[in-house]
Amino acid sequence: MINYHKLQAFLIVCILVTACDSKKKNVPEVQEDINYSANLRAPAYPLVTHNPNFSIWSMGDKLNTSTTKHWTEQDQSLVGIAEVDGEYYRFLGKESKVYETLLPTSEDESYTVAYTENKPEDNWIQADYNDVRWKTGEAPFSDDKSQANTIWESDELYYRRNFDLEQIDLKSLYVKLRHDDDVKVYINGIEIYNYKGWQHSFKYIPLTSEALKSLKKSGNVLAIAIKNTAGGRWLDAGLVTESNIMGQESVKVAEQTSVSLTPNQTIYKFQCGETTLTATFTSPLLIEDLKIYARPITYLDVAVASNDSNKHKVKIYLGASGNIAANTPAQKLAAEKYEQNGLNILKVGTKDQPVLEKKGDDLRVDWGYFYVASPTEDTFQYLSDSKNALAPLIANSEKNSQNFPETGLILNTVADLGEIVDPSHHLFLLGYDEEESVNYFGDSLKPWYKKESESFNELLANAYTEYDDIIRRVKSFDKGLYNDAIKAGGEKYADLCVLSYRQAIAAHVLVESPKGELLFLSKENNSNGSINTVDVTYPSAPLFLVYNPDLLKGMLNGIFEYSESGRWKKPFPAHDLGTYPIATGQTYGEDMPVEEAGNMIILTAAIAKEEGHADYAKAHWNTLTIWADFLIESGFDPANQLSTDDFAGHLARNANLSVKAIMAIASYGKLASRLGETETAEKYTTAAKEMALKWKDIAANGDHYVLAFDSAGTWSQKYNLVWDDILDLNIFPDDVQKTEVKYYLTKQNDYGLPLDSRKTYTKSDWVLWTATLADNQEDFEALINPMWSYVNKTPDRVPLSDWHETTDSRKIGFKARSVVGGYFIKMLKEQTQ
Repeated sequence: MINYHKLQAFLIVCILVTACDSKKKNVPEVQEDINYSANLRAPAYPLVTHNPNFSIWSMGDKLNTSTTKHWTEQDQSLVGIAEVDGEYYRFLGKESKVYETLLPTSEDESYTVAYTENKPEDNWIQADYNDVRWKTGEAPFSDDKSQANTIWESDELYYRRNFDLEQIDLKSLYVKLRHDDDVKVYINGIEIYNYKGWQHSFKYIPLTSEALKSLKKSGNVLAIAIKNTAGGRWLDAGLVTESNIMGQESVKVAEQTSVSLTPNQTIYKFQCGETTLTATFTSPLLIEDLKIYARPITYLDVAVASNDSNKHKVKIYLGASGNIAANTPAQKLAAEKYEQNGLNILKVGTKDQPVLEKKGDDLRVDWGYFYVASPTEDTFQYLSDSKNALAPLIANSEKNSQNFPETGLILNTVADLGEIVDPSHHLFLLGYDEEESVNYFGDSLKPWYKKESESFNELLANAYTEYDDIIRRVKSFDKGLYNDAIKAGGEKYADLCVLSYRQAIAAHVLVESPKGELLFLSKENNSNGSINTVDVTYPSAPLFLVYNPDLLKGMLNGIFEYSESGRWKKPFPAHDLGTYPIATGQTYGEDMPVEEAGNMIILTAAIAKEEGHADYAKAHWNTLTIWADFLIESGFDPANQLSTDDFAGHLARNANLSVKAIMAIASYGKLASRLGETETAEKYTTAAKEMALKWKDIAANGDHYVLAFDSAGTWSQKYNLVWDDILDLNIFPDDVQKTEVKYYLTKQNDYGLPLDSRKTYTKSDWVLWTATLADNQEDFEALINPMWSYVNKTPDRVPLSDWHETTDSRKIGFKARSVVGGYFIKMLKEQTQ
């Protein structure tokens, strides 16, 4: 067996070899300086990005000063520690707090409290208040009859829970709370929390010093007032205290010296004593190669080099929370460790495996299995609870207790790099096997990677063996994307494309339909959790048109199937296919007729433009014709309805929505021309041109065009005009775009162009589309540079939000959505010229 740690004298790159099958495995290469990374501070940095379920981020500037989180902002902890010459340096993550339950919530055990739905006397929050006439009920309180132990359907609820404490000199005490909606929380009559809104997972609220001082060994009360303002209802609460983590006090925080972000990699550098450590996360989303892209396996390459030319003894520790495989920390886990194909492997999943049983937005996967794999050479792995995860590392012992817990489980790996001078690498593989990904009209669909291998162990082995080749391809792709984006729109535009790439792709899951069609299904992250939303597909489409139009087909196939199967009977497309991961029919409460019909036709025409033929349109021609005829009848002057900007409310006579209808009618004409249907092409193209001239007349408002017909003094971004050039439609007179762009330049704030005249907030995807209407680089940059500033300065440290305030860069709503794929619209336009 070759030990790459002993070959530094004549190796530039370290060679990792396993002898179990006498085959060379991988050769981790020294990371070269990155000159194609984004030159901005990301709101959050992607670490593990594959699909809506397997998506882990660092929500800050430094990798080692906060706990890594799922995109929903729930902890999914990864901790990395380097031992250098007996000193310990944390370079990755921060240990999640470990809590000891003092007063259980319903996820811990059942409990009952006193409650009333009628407003009580003012002193009801006091410990000595007599609540004998109140009702008693078992938590949680909710209007969801499938989950509630006590049904709550009134507007308000008042909750009292009496409790005793064995110990009152606690250094920390938290209320563990999940609520929907507005809530006020009191301990012994002292307010500790007042929040308007909801929290769909448990939040830990520290008691104030005043509340801590009020605690007694007996006769305390936790009192909560909650008010429902919209949507569902929920209340569940308890008390916890913070526990110590063994060995934590021995660990220093490594000094982070840089972070580089490329489309497929996030690279951090640290000083750990007299060594330099480089941690490279690679999620290889090479969407031109679905075999590689579809593997839900991220590489973490850790390289350590001496920075004083002396030898240093180095070990690398990686701890991964078992909760990566759970929706909530209370779910019981089962884990195992084993060796296969030259890899040490840890595997964890929930005991109950509720496959495809839950649907919604603020959820994490709790079926299938999370894996941590590492080369067997000079590594050992063990399972532990959270408190004792570091014990074997600190004690320098490979002993592993078999009595690991069912909750709070940590998957631990220690790699001994030996004495190093030149860069020495160790590779970790993080993978997630969902086994089943989507319920598609009653059929449970397996993830796409099952086409390559049913065995996830084999998938890990292939990913490990092919590491070198994949990394070379990643670097080549990333460099090409960055350079192409610079050519299309400049350096700041390229930065935005780099940042949006992984986020846009990882908000989808790739599966195969029962008919053998590709399905690339989005989750409407952080807006309502819909699956395969058409007006989310529409803005995200440019990225996929640039790199792989087949994936855009995969976003449209399910919507076509829904209509063509007869399940959806309306003369326009559905809004969605359900709520992720259940795709059994639209669950959104209202249709968007003109919006979705326009989207589907335009995107089908865009596929034809990219492929050079209209075969895909031909396969769905009858359906497209029904939608086009609907737009001929109802699209030009839209009735009061929602558009993709539904958060702004209903709007009648929406001028931008009218543009979409006109673009779609013209696109249908273009498709007919490609199919040789000359008469049909002329009919629809002529109709679109006549509508465009009429639109120009009734939408005109002096130096710009209105938000809605007959609403003088208003304005809006007419981002839908972008297709007139991209698809060579040539429907609107050239001066329409020029007039609008000139006007937009007078309406910008520090962080961008507002969506329209009603509010000062904007959607960054639409601003990029609007900027692409500009016929010169100066105007384009004038519109997109504030978007760069927003991204670079927003204080909201979450995966990129596409809905923000243009006056102060704050997030209004949404995060981690696929719509940022729309940033690639300028690249698409340049590609089609």
